[in-house]
Amino acid sequence: MDTYSILREFADSWMLLALFSFFVGVILWVFRPGSRRTYADTADIPFRNEMKPAQADQVAKEA
Repeated sequence: MDTYSILREFADSWMLLALFSFFVGVILWVFRPGSRRTYADTADIPFRNEMKPAQADQVAKEA
């Protein structure tokens, strides 16, 4: 067999399984029970300084 056929068989079988497993793992990681607070905090970043720009000491404290 030539190289293309071998790589094509590998991509159609085992690589598909590996990438699907990775996808399912990422989905489970994102929706795990302890992650709600982390993602809620991240989602609120644009609204933290809604009335005025952030001060230099706030930016340093948050980082």
